[in-house]
Amino acid sequence: MFLRQFEYLEALAREQHFGRAALACHVSQPALSAAIRSFERELGVPLVRRGRRFEGITPEGQRVLVWARRVLGDLDGLDQEVSRLRGGLAGTLRLGAIPTALPASTLITTRFRQRHPRMRIQLRSMTSREIADGLSTGELDAGLTYLDNEPLTDVQTSALWREHYLLLTPAEGPPSAGVTISWAAASELPLCLLTTDMQHRRIVDAAFASAGVTPDPVLETNSVSTLIAHARDGLPGVTAQTWLVSHHLQAGLRATPLVEPIVEHTIGIVAPLSAQPTPVVTELLALCTPLELDEEVRRRSAA
Repeated sequence: MFLRQFEYLEALAREQHFGRAALACHVSQPALSAAIRSFERELGVPLVRRGRRFEGITPEGQRVLVWARRVLGDLDGLDQEVSRLRGGLAGTLRLGAIPTALPASTLITTRFRQRHPRMRIQLRSMTSREIADGLSTGELDAGLTYLDNEPLTDVQTSALWREHYLLLTPAEGPPSAGVTISWAAASELPLCLLTTDMQHRRIVDAAFASAGVTPDPVLETNSVSTLIAHARDGLPGVTAQTWLVSHHLQAGLRATPLVEPIVEHTIGIVAPLSAQPTPVVTELLALCTPLELDEEVRRRSAA
């Protein structure tokens, strides 16, 4: 059993294609395929479903993949520890973020890079469920997601800011400028909402339900930028105030706070619960005191 076999299996699971996996591992496709077959013979179980092309990882392969990612994660942690001893963290922070947290993610990534200039960051837009899966499988080091809505298990957390909710409408339409709007009143509009696989949408649906109404959106999207574009062109949408952190309110748009009820949820860093977290995770969790960024997010979103 060789470390490269773990790397090849992980790359194949990630890329879902023999050629792309081989390219990612800087080997030829026949060499990667032969190494995977050798790994299967050694373990005595099939790891990959093959037809004329790659068809997926077998159930046995999925179990081996969990261990492979643990081994590779531990090796990466060792590399990080050694780099810190040599004079500073080096390597890659793999971070997933829910879409509504992405505009404010610069508050984290900029501070992290300032403290650890030799580090690279891979930042991916993911649903909260994809982040949870990525943490459990070792694909992610950490995530930016909700801390207080749907249950989180086997993670350590650090609260960053509170998210609250706005109705985006054309500037010339209802409601009148300078006022709030109730969730019940908003439900009567032809809404554009995020898709139901996103926790933000489940939060929005729960807010409507607490107001005794059920929205009937005319358009659903998994893209916050698409939601905003449709709001500008006449379909009101519900988004978090964090969108305004990196985007000034565009001409032709109005953002109105949603009330009755006022809904807030906490966004924070989540990382796998471990008796010995990697140096990168330790440094990331120590980056901010609890809710330290809440006032900064409010200030930037009101600018």
